[in-house]
Amino acid sequence: MTFPTIARVRTFAATLSLTAFTALPAFAQEAAEEAVEAAPEFASATEMAFIFNTLLFLMGGFLVMWMAAGFAMLEAGMVRTKNVSIQLTKNVALYAIAGLMYWAIGYSIMYVDVGSLIGSFGAYGWPDAGTANEGDYSVASDWFFQMVFVATAASIVSGTLAERIRLWPFLLFVVILTGILYPITGAWTWGGGWLSEMGFSDFAGSTIVHGIGGWAALAGAILLGAREGKYGPNGQVLPLPGSNMALATLGTFILWLGWFGFNGASQLAMGTNGDVSDISRIFANTNLAAAGGVVAALVLTQLLYKKVDITMVLNGALAGLVSITAEPLQPGPFLAILIGAVGGVIVVFAVPMLDKLKIDDVVGAIPVHLFAGIWGTLIVPLSNSEASFVTQIIGIVAMGGFTFIASFVVWMAIKATIGIRASKEDEMRGLDVAEIGVEAYPEFTSSSTR
Repeated sequence: MTFPTIARVRTFAATLSLTAFTALPAFAQEAAEEAVEAAPEFASATEMAFIFNTLLFLMGGFLVMWMAAGFAMLEAGMVRTKNVSIQLTKNVALYAIAGLMYWAIGYSIMYVDVGSLIGSFGAYGWPDAGTANEGDYSVASDWFFQMVFVATAASIVSGTLAERIRLWPFLLFVVILTGILYPITGAWTWGGGWLSEMGFSDFAGSTIVHGIGGWAALAGAILLGAREGKYGPNGQVLPLPGSNMALATLGTFILWLGWFGFNGASQLAMGTNGDVSDISRIFANTNLAAAGGVVAALVLTQLLYKKVDITMVLNGALAGLVSITAEPLQPGPFLAILIGAVGGVIVVFAVPMLDKLKIDDVVGAIPVHLFAGIWGTLIVPLSNSEASFVTQIIGIVAMGGFTFIASFVVWMAIKATIGIRASKEDEMRGLDVAEIGVEAYPEFTSSSTR
């Protein structure tokens, strides 16, 4: 068997390349003609807007869903080792319950045939497989995006009431919060109800999501009482340090990342150059506000306590994010930083204030989500000329009053029937052993009294 010489191989390769290159324009022209003929069938301007709007909801939705992991990690790091498994269980369970309740009743109350106060009742559905949707986006993508917001509100309650609330009473409250209470206030605002008609403005939910969760958490914390050993006989605050600041920091960064979906996708459209430009602006402002919250908490804790408190710094980032959520589009860079920085300052002063009132908030969720949420909602008219301070105050008071009173009644009803608090003995040995049966850190004893 003989092999061709190198010269012959080179000649053959050159001939083959020349033939292919000569034929390429014909193939390219034919492919281009086929693409032009097919393009009108799937790529009209309206359909492209539909596709990109739907994609925005889906991408924003899974980023906000990722925040569920952030809350889980934050809470796991902020609680003691004997209560980590129950916090993880609560966060997985509340996300699932929120999704089921928002499908079964919540979305319809919030968005379907809404009058001034409330929508309709019943499960929500979407077109059959293979059926094209009407409108500007897929209705299923809208439901998914709205659903993950509901879970965020419930997660706020979980962190505040950690280490002493029993699992099933908490989950029962989540059923009511995600299926009824949150959707009602959502109907007043995003659903087109009476507050929307007044001109109330809350772009991505500083009050509608974070404030609602904060008010529900405050009502529960008042009725539930503080953890054993949190306050001394003279009212002094006794340290109950969290188990893992690495997990808490990881959770904060996950939440920070998820917030770009939270605020950015609340633009609700990505079908034009203007929409995409606005989404980019929202991303930038969101990041600046979080950075402002971090630096404010960092500097302020150093000045006040002569040492930096990592828990305050983490919550400063979250408070900055909550503060900018009510209006992340309109502010310029400096104002975005200022709004976030004030959120960080609020956290540093609000945490000890709650301790003086003996309101035990394990993760600092009330200062972060409620107080910073009020600040962010109140300051909207400073950058958005279409909003007014009077209307913003009315919205804050109306939604806050309704949620706090309704939550208080629900908590009282649960307390009077099945109870809400773990026994002193169970609290001392840890709820991982008492309620879950699986310890997160089995190498540590669960019999610790602190």
